[in-house]
Amino acid sequence: MTNQGKNAIDMVLAESLKELAVTRPIDKITIKEITDKAGVIRPTFYNHFQDKYELLEWIVENELIDPAIPLLDNGMMREGLTLILTTMDRERGFYIKASRLEGQNSFPEILKKYMTRTILRYFDIDRMKADGMLGYSWATPEMIADIYAQSVVYIIVGWARDGMVIPIAELVEMYLAIVNRTAYDFVRETV
Repeated sequence: MTNQGKNAIDMVLAESLKELAVTRPIDKITIKEITDKAGVIRPTFYNHFQDKYELLEWIVENELIDPAIPLLDNGMMREGLTLILTTMDRERGFYIKASRLEGQNSFPEILKKYMTRTILRYFDIDRMKADGMLGYSWATPEMIADIYAQSVVYIIVGWARDGMVIPIAELVEMYLAIVNRTAYDFVRETV
């Protein structure tokens, strides 16, 4: 099957899962329900995805992360994060439910995996070593990216779990203020 055909099926399956998830917990949705809603047979699903959690990964990567990459590539963090949150807000029913999925293969875990990868691609590891930023044996680029990914996922998932009531621009500004200051800066600014 061509990539174009595969992508079309992927999108149909993703839409099916998203529509079903608005009314039911994702962990209760069956592959049969997804394929019935998509109008395809079960083997078609398994030609594209191992399970619904791999489909959820596809959604996170293709609908949230990948569209933000060109913005991030141009140093537009505010706009990239705004795009991710706006995309989630457009399909708020799905993302609110997805944010509540817990355990292995949960939305927060999947989002963290892709955020970590995304952040890591912007690190100039040789420069970090030359500047002494990796002077500690435990301070690997992966660990640093993981910390930043965890912080943005914490903000995004908390926002979704709370019903996305905080305006997107305000949430983005809050996150950028946090990552651009130390805890000491906040304490000093409030005293």
